[in-house]
Amino acid sequence: MDYKAKHRFADTGPRKIRLFADLIRGKNVDEALQLLRFYHNRGAKLLLGVVQSAYGNATDQESPDPDSLIVSECRVDGAPMFKRIQPRARGTAFQIKCRMAHIVVTLSDPPEEAPTLPSLPPPVATAPATGPAASTPAAPAPTGTEPAPTAPPTPSAAPPVPTPPTTGA
Repeated sequence: MDYKAKHRFADTGPRKIRLFADLIRGKNVDEALQLLRFYHNRGAKLLLGVVQSAYGNATDQESPDPDSLIVSECRVDGAPMFKRIQPRARGTAFQIKCRMAHIVVTLSDPPEEAPTLPSLPPPVATAPATGPAASTPAAPAPTGTEPAPTAPPTPSAAPPVPTPPTTGA
């Protein structure tokens, strides 16, 4: 089952939080909390709060084993921006954008391992061949789509004739 938590309109830009979202995606909850706890960064603190909230949702909804959950989704999306104007010289203005972010964290149970298919019995070995042909593997049979093998170019007997130098006149 999935346990989700959101923080909408976080007052930090999404680019600053995505660094930490990439860091914890796919990790165990305890490991993700330990990683985020020791970063002195505002984006890490915001993400830490969301992961703790999702973990609290899992314990509140009586997850069978909340410590074995993994961070299956950790998404940071852009949110609306506050736009301001900074007056500059000669009547011009620069735009100030205060970016915000939406943080979404989903915890889920670890994926169960796929059942293994029964393996085939090993092939029966034939009697080993003797002689020089036994040590080299046989070449595969041609299928008709390969190009015909060509012989490597042979060096010519006469050396190439040098060209006379040109005059600049």
